[in-house]
Formats: sequence, structure tokens, C-alpha cells
Amino acid sequence: MKNGEVLVSAVDNARRVLLDGIDAGVFPAAVAEVGSSGGALWHQALGTLTFEPRAFPADETTPFDLASLTKVIATTTVIMDLVATGRIRLDDPIATSLPEWRGADRESVTVQDLLEHTSGLPGRLLEPPASSVRELAHDICAMPLEYTPRTRSIYSDLGFILLGILASERGGRPLAAQFEAIKDRLSRQEPALAREPLGFDLDDADRRRAAPTVPLDEDIRRGRTLVGEVHDNYTAVLGSIAGHAGMFGTAAGVGSFARLLLRAARGDDAVSEPMSPARVATFLKKTTVPGSSRALGWDTMLPTSSCGTRMSPAAVGHVGFTGTSLWIDPVRDRYFVLLTNRAFRGGTLKEIRAIRRAFHDALGEL
Repeated sequence: MKNGEVLVSAVDNARRVLLDGIDAGVFPAAVAEVGSSGGALWHQALGTLTFEPRAFPADETTPFDLASLTKVIATTTVIMDLVATGRIRLDDPIATSLPEWRGADRESVTVQDLLEHTSGLPGRLLEPPASSVRELAHDICAMPLEYTPRTRSIYSDLGFILLGILASERGGRPLAAQFEAIKDRLSRQEPALAREPLGFDLDDADRRRAAPTVPLDEDIRRGRTLVGEVHDNYTAVLGSIAGHAGMFGTAAGVGSFARLLLRAARGDDAVSEPMSPARVATFLKKTTVPGSSRALGWDTMLPTSSCGTRMSPAAVGHVGFTGTSLWIDPVRDRYFVLLTNRAFRGGTLKEIRAIRRAFHDALGEL
């Protein structure tokens, strides 16, 4: 089969996976972009913004709540920049910046441990989150650890909330402002970063176009439809900016970020800090913690993960609760962006996981 035929066949199969997901009610809208370090190979919007009969169609300008893609696109990138400039070291103890983090069971926990989800923290708080950044930081720092640090890995929003706070303090300005400054620098090498929405704040027009979500039952905002307003209830009480969630973006915006990381991961020395090839290689290296697939911020390829079975062992990626995902495969020179608003009365986590796997496997020959 010729390259053009392979592309058409793979895209047809991936499109069918997404259309079946829409028909099954797993999400109303989906926008995909697949590309290489040189540019996009396929991008398409499918479905409508809600399940209502006369709902507006999704299009390629639709911003989505990226949820936990924030962890890798914003927070991990800002930490990379702070490491590059010497304001943070990966082996810095957390207690150096957060004095509330104290106790014999946790004094050895470092920035790297938070990035690798090996700090001992559980995933979420048992009680509703506090109403201020400092109160929430105190609650997280003072809570009992769930396991001895670096003996296992538990995916933790709480650890990335602390990373966002730590990055703001070490960087001398808010996390969002630091990410925007990095975007401005990197957009000289990838102009789409400046053109496409990708950040913690949408302008009024983009906010009105955003794919809606519906709050969870434990959210005090339940009963409302959220349009251009962050879905995660922790982030909402933190002013819509946090280390674990809060970003919005289009598929093309996420794709522009992915291309830069992909180029760096493939050794392109033209990509500048914080995405130099050496820096990226450090952050994409899998942890040595037993049983964990995590790198620094990123997840790595497992045949059982959301990337499916056909990516190379070098692939890295992440997913978001609202129905978003990003996977990057340096060996194949490919990136895969899939944005949906599953969190608008859509399907279960099990259902979106199955669709993600089928979507990536359908593109396995690409």
C-alpha cells in the first residue's frame, strides 16, 4: 500500500472510531490532529458541542478544557524552564519551598518525586477543597501520606497542585504568566503557538466557542453548564489556575506544542530551552520506581495504556478527565491529539479509555 493510501485508510478507521463514540453517547464533540515534527497530517472536527438536536457543530477552532494535559503542557514545561535557569533543582526537597511539608515520613520528598507521582500523596482530598491557595497547600502538606515515598506510584492531582505553587514561588510570578512567557519564546520556532488558543485564559470570543462540560455531583456548581469555565472543582476554587488543571486549547494549539516536544525528543538542536534535546531527554526518561510507567510529568508507553498497542516503547503522553489526550512517539515521528468533551453528560472513564486505545491503534500504520 502506498503512503497516500495508508494515510487514507488509517484516517478512515480513526474517524469511524470517533463517530462510533459520538453515536454511543461517549462524547458529543471530538477534534483530532495527527502529525509529524514537520506539521499536521490530518485534522478534523466531528460531532456537536452538546447532545441537543440543534446543537452547534464542533469545528477546528473549538477550545476544549484540557484538564490534566495541564500537568505536562504547562506545569512540567514551566518546571523544565526553572531547572534550565537554575531556580529549581529536581532533587530540591519540597520542604525548602513549602515549610508546612514537614515530618520524618516526608522530609526526603523532592521536586522529582512530585513530578513522578511517587511522593506518598493520594490522588485527591477526602474533603471538599479549601477556598484559598495557602489553605489548600496547608491541607495537602499536613495530610497523612498513603505510602512510603518512592516505593510505588499513585497518580496525584495533589502533587501537581503543590508543583504549581512551588513553580510560582520559585519563578517569582504566577504559573500562567510563566507559561505564556515560554510560549512567546517558543513561538519564534513554532508560530502556531502564538496563533492558537493554548493557555489558562480564553478571550471572550474563544470562551463562547468552548466545548461545554457539566460539573460533577460533588461540585458546588452542579446544575450549571460550564462554557469556557474550568471543569475541575479544585482549580475553580484556586481562581481557575492550578498545577494540575485549568488550561484550555484547540487541537491545533496542542499540536503546535507537541511538534516542538517531538522535534526536541528526536534531537533537533534548533529547539531552544526549556525544550532542548538534553532537557527533554531527562524529563521523558522513565522512573526507576518499581511498577511505575511515569517519567517526569509524562506517562510512558505500556500496551495497556491509552495509547494502544502500536506505539514504540519511546512514546510518551498524558490524558485528561474531560476526555482529552496527547501522545508523542519520537521513533515514529508522530504526535496524536484527541480532544473531546466527555465531561458533558458523556460516557464512563472505561468507555473513553477504550475509544482512545482504538483511535491510536487505528492510526498504527500511519
